[in-house]
Amino acid sequence: MKKLIMLMFVATLFSCGASKNVRTKEKTIKGNWVLNKITYSKTGDYNVTMFNDTTKECLEGSNWKFVPNNNSGVYTVNGINCEAGERDFIFVIQEIDEISGYYDFLLKPKNSESNIGFRVELSNLSESTMKWKQNLTVNGTPFIINMDFIKQ
Repeated sequence: MKKLIMLMFVATLFSCGASKNVRTKEKTIKGNWVLNKITYSKTGDYNVTMFNDTTKECLEGSNWKFVPNNNSGVYTVNGINCEAGERDFIFVIQEIDEISGYYDFLLKPKNSESNIGFRVELSNLSESTMKWKQNLTVNGTPFIINMDFIKQ
């Protein structure tokens, strides 16, 4: 009986861990990145505040550091006419569909007074590039914000 209980306990522990695919993504994302370019799915001038923090122009060129072993990170804004400084965050990568390679990426600012997180799609990740897509609805129509990163 004790062996059966111990076996069930060990099986439960292993089933709760991140999948091998997620651990691989976390290993790849580890390190320093630059948010190189932000584009929109529709042309035009938009007044977008990214992550309830700052504008597209201020985030372009920002430096990001990901530390997967404690799911934390920091991004640094340095642009002219921007509120410069470091912003701490926590993140979680969740595999949604192994076949399609669809992963959700949840980013939550640590110093935010609200308990709001931001969900983006981790649509592409290699050793040197990463792409996020944030799917929104604006005036009833789909709107996508694309964020392209380059690893340093």
